[in-house]
Amino acid sequence: MKKIIYTLALAVTLWSCKTGSAGAAKKNTVDVNINLTDVKDDKVLVTVTAPEIKTDEVTYSIPKTVPGTYSTDNYGKYSGDFKAYDAKGTELAVKRIDDNSWSISNAKTLQKVTYLVGDTFDTEKGTGFGNDDVFSPAGTNINAGVNFMVNTHGFVGYFQDKLDVPYKVTITHPETLWGATSMTDEDASKTSDVFTTPRYAVLVENPIMYSKPDYTTFNVNGMDILIAVYSPTGKFTAESITPEMKTMMTAQKNFLGKVNATKKYTVLLYLSSMAKDDAHGFGALEHPTATTVVLPESMPKEKLVESMKDVVSHEFFHIVTPLTVHSKEIQYFDYNAPKMSEHLWMYEGVTEYFANLFQINQGLINEAEFYTRIADKIQQSKSLNDTMSFTLMSANVLEQPYKDQYLNVYQKGALIGMCIDIIIREKSNGERGILDLMHKLSNEYGIEKPFNDNELFAKITELTYPEVGEFLKTYVQGTTPIPYEVYLAKVGVTKSMEKKAGPVFLKGQTPYISIDKQTKEIIVRPDIEQNNFFKNLNLKGGDIIVSINNKPYSVTNIYDLITESENWKENDPITLEIKRGGVAQTIKGTVKLPSEETETFKATDASKDKLRNAWLKG
Repeated sequence: MKKIIYTLALAVTLWSCKTGSAGAAKKNTVDVNINLTDVKDDKVLVTVTAPEIKTDEVTYSIPKTVPGTYSTDNYGKYSGDFKAYDAKGTELAVKRIDDNSWSISNAKTLQKVTYLVGDTFDTEKGTGFGNDDVFSPAGTNINAGVNFMVNTHGFVGYFQDKLDVPYKVTITHPETLWGATSMTDEDASKTSDVFTTPRYAVLVENPIMYSKPDYTTFNVNGMDILIAVYSPTGKFTAESITPEMKTMMTAQKNFLGKVNATKKYTVLLYLSSMAKDDAHGFGALEHPTATTVVLPESMPKEKLVESMKDVVSHEFFHIVTPLTVHSKEIQYFDYNAPKMSEHLWMYEGVTEYFANLFQINQGLINEAEFYTRIADKIQQSKSLNDTMSFTLMSANVLEQPYKDQYLNVYQKGALIGMCIDIIIREKSNGERGILDLMHKLSNEYGIEKPFNDNELFAKITELTYPEVGEFLKTYVQGTTPIPYEVYLAKVGVTKSMEKKAGPVFLKGQTPYISIDKQTKEIIVRPDIEQNNFFKNLNLKGGDIIVSINNKPYSVTNIYDLITESENWKENDPITLEIKRGGVAQTIKGTVKLPSEETETFKATDASKDKLRNAWLKG
């Protein structure tokens, strides 16, 4: 998964992952019907026909956590009016155990259960990070006749001890809506879709988005790609972003080489209106053959494509880990009492590292941009707990104080991957790197063969070099901060300073504007020194920004202002309507972007050119 958190104080990027459990399929089947046609009070009726139950009592559960979000979300609390019936239609006694589970009496006679599902998008209060909101790409949307985001774990649960029973899911829907998914619809009807999976975990890994058909398909090196888009105003279409997506995914396939054997991959893009009852948690969630992405529709095309490249490339690389290489905690995931793996440094960190490395490797970004990204990750990682054991944090990521350090899987986790890559390159004279290690781990383990958490470091050391094992023990399992400069020097890269244009309304985590709590208007902060943008236009602390270039702004669309300002260029003409001391004024002028000196890296040792080129281009 990848989260992109847009707040006024800071735009932060994070990410996350997901996989399922295996087992022998049994003869009986769980039949599910999801009714997207007769939506009442923004709720969807789900009917589940039970398999054979041989106990007097049975529990039906909807997941508390799904493997990849690394958070406790209690999807069952969005479901209610739960009822159970026998074959004669007589109601059976039901007791709600907790947010996610119901106990059913006289279970041997159980024929079916029914319940109503509400969506999570309606309940989001903020960004989906740092609060109790369900992360939008893992959430559900019910917008009758317009859009349904069917993350299946939010609609369908499982009976106790029946995770390995096959599922048959029938979804009835309006003829005007089409369901985009990597699953195959087994019903030719235009108002009914039928999907079958060998077990619950496979169903959970297959999201479906219903909306007016807007999709493209193309093939990349033997993989069929489907891009489906929901854009509430029609601002974006699947066709409008497909060229960039095809270029990126072709580069990813070329970078991965023989690792991936997936035949079909679906990207579901939901663009939020940013209304109060719409999604606010931006980013993506990966699955073995799909990615769900949620972003604001207000983003300019350039920023949307850039965000898609970042989040989708990250999710796609999860094909390697944890979807292929993973521990028993992931293989046999318990949706309501999960035990977490120690190795988020690999599942999320190496994945994030690949999402950046492939871009320099395939010529999508230049060396300077790659080094800037590395420098940003170092800076962000040091703002978190740099002495916390990464394995300890991973194993306890659902609890505090470890939960608050999860962001570091995308910062320090990626840097861990970088350092291991450099060590392997150095020891092999540039012949191999961390991608080679992941190839070997894929051959050693695989989709149906998990590893034991406590044995992974020894296996990696066996497949690489003692120095890699020492690094893992000291800096990943241990509490010693990583001396990044030492490892980068091995490939001839050292610290450097550069001057560049910074954001107009933010300096680091400090905003130059805020919201008047009473009027909901945007106000220039009077308590900090303004940057060049404000000074050039003679804006003063306490000024209320009413509109810019004839577009009104307030708390309701402040996200628009932040994202649109990122596209402003030096000396662009600009017109502001403000209120100063209650008096309306018009200010006309030009954009002056604030400049800031930031730390980065650059190649300085020509004697290491061969090794550096092997690292970046090998």
